[in-house]
Parts: sequence; C-alpha cells; structure tokens
Amino acid sequence: MRKAVVKPALLALALAGPLVSAPRESAADERVKRGAYLAAIMDCGGCHTPGALRGKPDHARALAGSDVGFEIPGLGIFYPPNLTPDRETGLGKWSAAEIIKAVRTGSRPDGRVLVPVMPYHSYAKLTDKDAQALAAYLKSLKPVRNQAPAITGPTEKPRAPFLRVVVPE
Repeated sequence: MRKAVVKPALLALALAGPLVSAPRESAADERVKRGAYLAAIMDCGGCHTPGALRGKPDHARALAGSDVGFEIPGLGIFYPPNLTPDRETGLGKWSAAEIIKAVRTGSRPDGRVLVPVMPYHSYAKLTDKDAQALAAYLKSLKPVRNQAPAITGPTEKPRAPFLRVVVPE
C-alpha cells in the first residue's frame, strides 16, 4: 500500500477554504441598504404609509402617501405625500439632489414648503453620505400609484381625515 504525501503548501490551501468567495455587494447595493435603514429609524413609514396614522399600515403600499393629514392652525391640512418613485403621484420626476434638499430643508423642487410637522431641522444634520443613501433607497422602491389628498387651505373644507395639531397657549 502506498502512502499519500501531502505537501505543506497544498495543505495550507485546502485549509484556507474555497478559492472563490461569495460575491460582495456593490457600493450601490450597500448605499440602498443604508438608506432603507435610515428610512426605518427616521420613521418615514409612520407618516407616509397609507393607514399608518390609523394604526393599520398598508405594507403593500409602504411609503406611498398617507390618507390622513395634519391640520396646522392657520395654515391648513397637510397630507404626507407618496415617496415612491411613481412618476405621476410620487417622487419619480425628482432627482436625488431634489430629494436631499427636501429632506434637509423642507422645500420642494417648485419652492413650496413641505409640511411644518416634518422634522427636517433634524434631518438637515444627515451627512452627505447618509442623505445620498436615503435618496438612493427612495429611488429604488417599486413605484406605487397613490395620490395623497391635496393640501387643504385653512378656510377650505377637509377632503379626507386629519389629525389636529393644537398649539399650546
């Protein structure tokens, strides 16, 4: 019977594991994952998902705009809009830079101010890298066609349910 001779270099290779490792995520995939994490801890879905403000979020339409608004005394009723990349009812026509500006400043691309209850003063502190990750995540979502109710002026009749924000005296 013949003895097998294993050379030290071959033994080291065998113990080191496979020569081909699992494919590493791309930088774009990592950015989108980071954006998903940020959207979760920023609780974007808490306002921007249908049913969330009623305690029954419609996860099939996550981030597709709320059906319940916030009344700000003297300003009107604001409904959290669709954040999916739907071109007609969401952010589909917005660039990443426009999304980042809106998140950080509360200002839409057309210059209108977003709802005053959105904590954009806090979101302004996002690093550039995190703001870009959040925008990449929102742009990566499946577009969901869902038009949130339009802003209702302070003297107009409400078109949909809303929460009243009471200013302390």
